[in-house]
Amino acid sequence: MAMRLNKKLMKYGLAIGVLAAIGTGIKLVAFPAQSAPSYLTADVVKADIEQTVLASGTLEARTQVSVGAQVSGQIKSLKVALGDQVKAGQLIAEIDPRTQQNELRDAEARLQDVKAQRLSKQATLKQAQLQFQREQTLLKADASSREDYEVAEATLSATKADIAALDAQIQQSSIAVDTAKINLGYTQITAPIDGTVVYIASKEGQTVNAAQTTPTIIMLAQLDTMTVKAQISEADVVRVKSGQPVYFTILGDPDHRYDASLRQIEPAPDSISDEDTSSSKSSSSTSTTSNAAIYYNGLFDVPNPDGQLRISMTAQVTVVQAEAKDVPVIPKTALGRKHKDGSYSVSVLGADGKPADRKVKTGIDDTVNIQITDGLQLGERVVIGEAAGTAAAQPQRRPPRMRL
Repeated sequence: MAMRLNKKLMKYGLAIGVLAAIGTGIKLVAFPAQSAPSYLTADVVKADIEQTVLASGTLEARTQVSVGAQVSGQIKSLKVALGDQVKAGQLIAEIDPRTQQNELRDAEARLQDVKAQRLSKQATLKQAQLQFQREQTLLKADASSREDYEVAEATLSATKADIAALDAQIQQSSIAVDTAKINLGYTQITAPIDGTVVYIASKEGQTVNAAQTTPTIIMLAQLDTMTVKAQISEADVVRVKSGQPVYFTILGDPDHRYDASLRQIEPAPDSISDEDTSSSKSSSSTSTTSNAAIYYNGLFDVPNPDGQLRISMTAQVTVVQAEAKDVPVIPKTALGRKHKDGSYSVSVLGADGKPADRKVKTGIDDTVNIQITDGLQLGERVVIGEAAGTAAAQPQRRPPRMRL
């Protein structure tokens, strides 16, 4: 009897031990021990930082002139080729001058005709003066009638008036001669400035018509100084001012940085030229236009002594609003709550590995890093997040359901 009781007790004890072992295993699997959280940190380091506005720009020649024909005619000869360097006053092209030469001869002939008429009237004037003097003497001696005297006086006055009219015609004819000479000179087209031939619009033998608009023959540009026209968005233009430092790179040489200073911000966007056109459009078209992005041109100049910069190149422009050298910075993601006084809270990892909140003051922000002006020391570590895989970062799993 006692032996049977002992066997039963042993059997129950074994079952209880097995159940206890199973429960311990389930606990370890379902409820693992909590480990200390691990943090992603960044050191407070010294670095250069700048606050900037980015823009896309286009290069233009600082000075560019369209050289055209001011008279109509056939281009007799073209003296330059694309890329040639020319000096101011150098002959560029010749227009067939025969039409202008004939106009000059015609104007000179008219002038000579009017001058001849004046000489004839001058002789008539002398005769009229003598006749008037005779009639005046005869009238005093009662040897002539009053009527003859008045006729002589009227003839003298009319002759003087005719000479005055001819003098005006001579002046007009002289102006016509000068104009004809100028037009003849326009057949010799010369360079108005020193520069490079960047475009040729006309060819030898081509007929140009200057009756309505001045036709362009070539374009000259001074390429020793280039102007960059940077398109600055309306959201950024309020933060940009003349005189601010600016630099840019070109697509063909992205490692070469060109430095300059912002010269001017144009007061209106290029789209202002479309104002009259857009005002005549329908209301739906106008609303569509008003939703388009607005950009203002920022202009600055850069020397181009080696000629590497060319017209219409694309420039990646950076306008520097503020900059600081060798100052404490941290990643901007480390910033926490912003306070009413403008300061921020950051979490600083102590020597015991535990984070503690601290108030800091900030300065220049480049959207990635931010300057710390007060509240942190070099070498301190700020928390920017918790490391993936830590117990604090992992979600709790539900314990498995037991089936009895």
